[in-house]
Amino acid sequence: MSRAVSVCLLKGGIGKSTTSINLARELAHRGSDVLLVDLDPNGHTTTGLGFGEEFYSEAHLGDVLLDDAELEPRELILETEFEIDLLPSNDRIEQVESDLGGVMMGSARLKQRVIDPLLGDDYDYVVVDCPAARGKLNDNALYATQNLVLPMRPESGALSGLEKTVKRLITPAREHFDLEILAVVPTDLRDRIDHDRPTRRLVEALVSKPNIASKLPNFAYTDPEVFEAIDNGEWDGDLPKPGIRHRSAIDASIREHMPLRDYDSTCDQLACYDELAQIVEEGEVSR
Repeated sequence: MSRAVSVCLLKGGIGKSTTSINLARELAHRGSDVLLVDLDPNGHTTTGLGFGEEFYSEAHLGDVLLDDAELEPRELILETEFEIDLLPSNDRIEQVESDLGGVMMGSARLKQRVIDPLLGDDYDYVVVDCPAARGKLNDNALYATQNLVLPMRPESGALSGLEKTVKRLITPAREHFDLEILAVVPTDLRDRIDHDRPTRRLVEALVSKPNIASKLPNFAYTDPEVFEAIDNGEWDGDLPKPGIRHRSAIDASIREHMPLRDYDSTCDQLACYDELAQIVEEGEVSR
């Protein structure tokens, strides 16, 4: 079954691009044809895969989405060295977002002109890296994919970013079309969970909310009773290490413009991205 998914949260610097790149790469590693679409005006996914020059190219997504479209999406797609294709962002994509506000069905253009023509025929999966701000590009991504992965770093404002995303993006969208949260993904976690540190505060808050806990992948889920046992001195096993843990290899892979698998195929956190790819394949977390 083919599927499109948006990697989204209304907050910057929480790992959207890193998650998008490695999710797309793991889907490809599992044998699927994958297109990665970069809608973020910052272009971190585009430059993160080594396409810095293409970020400033004359041809861009506006040439596909707007009324005076001159290109087919296949004319913009770049082949990478990592078994995935990339529809890159561009330094003029903010103007594209503004222009989409003035065209008929401006929130449906990505679905009509990119996702529908390509998904299922050219690609098994399309992964969209979304902007951090609300706007026409995010509207297009949500309507085109109708599936979400929500990454979160354990930092100030992470939970409020999630709440803002639900209130300002997901709830209004669900008044018009079905929109499924496939996974909530705590990422770049560093602390032990027996310390009152950002990692514990984030994971404990997420597992305490049943509607969110059910969306946590197995690598990110910790039973609330574990926290209680730890606090009561009754836990005598190894401490769980939930979430995608901080690894220097993940940071280094971005600096070297490649997915984690291609930088360090022995990194233990690849198993997390593999489970995330499985969730996208199956359309839900299996616990």
